[in-house]
Amino acid sequence: MVPLGPNPVIAIVAGETSGDILGAGLMRALRRFYPAARFVGVCGPLMEAEGGESLFPMENLAVMGITEILPKLRELLRLRRELVAHILAAKPVVCITIDSPDFTLGVAKQVHAQGVRTVHYVSPSVWAWRKGRMKTIQASVDHMLALLPFEADIYTKAGVPVTFVGHPLADEIPLQADAAAARASLGLPLTGKVLAVLPGSRGGEVRRLLPDFLTAIALLQQKYTGLTVVLPAANALRRQEITVGIEQAGLTDIHVVDGNSRTVMAAADVLMMASGTATLEGALYKKPMVVGYRLGPITYFIVSLLINLRYVALPNLLCDEEIVPELIQRALTPEALAQAVMAWWEQPARAAALADRFYTLHEQLRRGANERAAEAVRQVIEQHYG
Repeated sequence: MVPLGPNPVIAIVAGETSGDILGAGLMRALRRFYPAARFVGVCGPLMEAEGGESLFPMENLAVMGITEILPKLRELLRLRRELVAHILAAKPVVCITIDSPDFTLGVAKQVHAQGVRTVHYVSPSVWAWRKGRMKTIQASVDHMLALLPFEADIYTKAGVPVTFVGHPLADEIPLQADAAAARASLGLPLTGKVLAVLPGSRGGEVRRLLPDFLTAIALLQQKYTGLTVVLPAANALRRQEITVGIEQAGLTDIHVVDGNSRTVMAAADVLMMASGTATLEGALYKKPMVVGYRLGPITYFIVSLLINLRYVALPNLLCDEEIVPELIQRALTPEALAQAVMAWWEQPARAAALADRFYTLHEQLRRGANERAAEAVRQVIEQHYG
């Protein structure tokens, strides 16, 4: 075995907000084993707060969709080349890539070919589409960390070492959230209806979804006098886009807050949101939600030919049933959004039954994910280093 020095370098690469959350938790847990470790790669603000050194802003990688990526492909490839060279020069004991598989698996493949041990955190959706990606994973990932229980079986059958770690969000979010305390902390009325609107963290998502979301808000404000609407902005760029959108729509009485998306969800009665990791957060807060999503038309056409999924929203995928409404592509209209939100308020028994389902799901995913993931990474490291 190669001796492990007192200041090991751990490469870690995240490509979007959800990966930043996972990366920060994993870094904290890894410091229990390696308190003097140096983390290098691509980090978001949470990972940087844990001491991560980022070669370039994580926001540079936050691109989604086939046609949306094409104009930035040359730049993304350049960034990946620079990142791979940076990682190899740092001589890490392991390279951890987090989510964003179109970018990060390419990094894992290249550094693995040069002898670096690799761990990928968050299974790509090989069970849904692009099953050929499994061959890349088999060749370039030494260990997979899966957030969902059924994913571990898929990798075990494919001969890829895997650990089901549960989901860190299930550990961080309380089983019973205090809605009144959340409202008070945001300065919201303690009584009356509160709608949380989350149009996504990527610029492309916000630009495609916000106009319909805002028109739906206008319809709901007409229906419910005194409705409180709260809209968290993922970062300064998103806040600017959201503020401009609200002004152009001529809307008032919308509370735009910086970050604090979890507090906003805890405070709300109903969520109107983009598909993505945030829908799992909403489920863990036991909130009824309406999920909307729209891709560019060419991207959607290609994806619809390749994808093998009955559902898009994570709560529906995990429960294998459409327990929350999904409004995708042409089905996403302001009227449909408003009607689906109203249905939750008009059917309280349905909302209560949904909360019970979400409570059970929360318990299933509450496994101490950061610690489990850190232990799996430690084992990968110590299989090679003494």
